[in-house]
Amino acid sequence: MPYDPSAFPPFAVTVDLVVLTVRRHSLCALAVRRGEPPFQGRWALPGGFVRADEDLAQAAARELAEETGLSVHDPAAPLEENGAHLEQLASYGDPDRDPRMRVVSVAHLALAPDLPAPRAGGDAENARWAPVEELLEQGGRGRDGEPAVPLAFDHAQILADGVERARSKIEYSSLATAFCPPEFTVGELRRVYEAVWGVALDPRNFHRKVTGTPGFLVPTGGTTTRQGGRPAQLFRAGGATLLNPPMLRPEA
Repeated sequence: MPYDPSAFPPFAVTVDLVVLTVRRHSLCALAVRRGEPPFQGRWALPGGFVRADEDLAQAAARELAEETGLSVHDPAAPLEENGAHLEQLASYGDPDRDPRMRVVSVAHLALAPDLPAPRAGGDAENARWAPVEELLEQGGRGRDGEPAVPLAFDHAQILADGVERARSKIEYSSLATAFCPPEFTVGELRRVYEAVWGVALDPRNFHRKVTGTPGFLVPTGGTTTRQGGRPAQLFRAGGATLLNPPMLRPEA
């Protein structure tokens, strides 16, 4: 029998973005306040519908540029000042996740160094960086003292999955350097691990591990005093993508 497209109900595809950065030594995610129904006035992750002429990666890159001004970083090229690591996270397809219609979302995780205050665009009336603990808070208080309201749609679950992906991947990959500028100190890298994992790390032990892991860091030959005190050696990300031995997360 010939294929009959009308035999299957239509549904839309969206991309949602978990955009993480480290600001003021805290792991933060980009949140936008929705300016239109559904969930008007609620905070949500940035994202949007996939256009008919683009694939998922193109849609995610477009939304990332529209919401943050960031371009997707090519891992084979040196890190650009406005470049971000972008990878597919997971798919979410609960039939009731969007009250408008059947919508399947393909979430993406984006990581970038300390980013400036965002500008709202599209159907968002406001945008901000917020600590991930605040966005995932249930039954507590927001930064304005008002009761914390869950993120719109199923975005709390998507955000939680994105944060756990970041936390686990920096154990065995060089992904933590995506939170750093092109040249950084070991102390700055350590503060990334501390912010993402939510723990304090011993500076000397951390320095020994990261500088002793083959291909993880490459000295640039320069130093900086931007942290205050004595000049600190500058490094850039090495060619290794997998860390051996891994940087194991301390047990809680």
